[in-house]
Amino acid sequence: MKIGIGSYSLFWEFESRNPSPLDIPGMIDRAAQLGCDVFQICDDPRIEQLDPAGLHDLRERAELLGIELELGTRTIGREHLGRYVEIAEALGARTLRSMVQSQEIEGGPAAAVAELRATLPRLESAGITLALETYEQVPTRTLLGLVEELDSPHVGICLDPANCVSALEHPKDVVEACAPRTVNLHVKDFAFARQEGWVGFTYSGAPLGEGLLDLDHELRHVYSGDPAASVGDRAPSAIVEHWLPWQGDLDTTVETERAWTDRTLAALRDWREAHRLSPA
Repeated sequence: MKIGIGSYSLFWEFESRNPSPLDIPGMIDRAAQLGCDVFQICDDPRIEQLDPAGLHDLRERAELLGIELELGTRTIGREHLGRYVEIAEALGARTLRSMVQSQEIEGGPAAAVAELRATLPRLESAGITLALETYEQVPTRTLLGLVEELDSPHVGICLDPANCVSALEHPKDVVEACAPRTVNLHVKDFAFARQEGWVGFTYSGAPLGEGLLDLDHELRHVYSGDPAASVGDRAPSAIVEHWLPWQGDLDTTVETERAWTDRTLAALRDWREAHRLSPA
């Protein structure tokens, strides 16, 4: 069980309101400073602007710091995924997370399966696993259907139950359905809060342990020892993310974000130690 952070745990450090945004090398450094095993570069368009030399530098930096890189993007078009497989190869990343967009599935699953199947040979030859993330635009049953239809060890689920609540899917149901096919895990807590005047709700992130995520339930199902829950000799990595609302000013927001990260990493490490799982 490798533990790490992703771009969404550093959101306010590179968001447009930050006058000194953290670059990707700085994110890798932060992951190392936090004692992480993994850093997931996720939905960061700056990675597409790097030439082969720039990608090599990132890979070398991560290797020197003992950080495994993962990569994340969106959509399943064969040309786009092919480009990201190339980037993942250059980075030495063995996990590529993506998301099926609603328009890619609106005509039924066949077209989506065809696009994914076209990318399979590239994934297989590169030794890369594609992790399709659970979220509200695509019902979990539909997403699982795509993965089961492909039936490849190189295509699985990126499990994030928080994303599915707005589609009225219960987090525990999503966890239990997806755990056997999970190849990547996003860990963040989430909660509802009454809006001012008690009219309606806000759905956003929460400090771990104060929201609706049952972390033990999630981790027990994903790391149950079921061979179907891992690819080869690799268990899914657990990647910390947040949905932290703006806290009124940048310093307070970044300080809160860092505190949430520390709290989640500590909880994951405690669980791993308690269950005597290897960091590998």
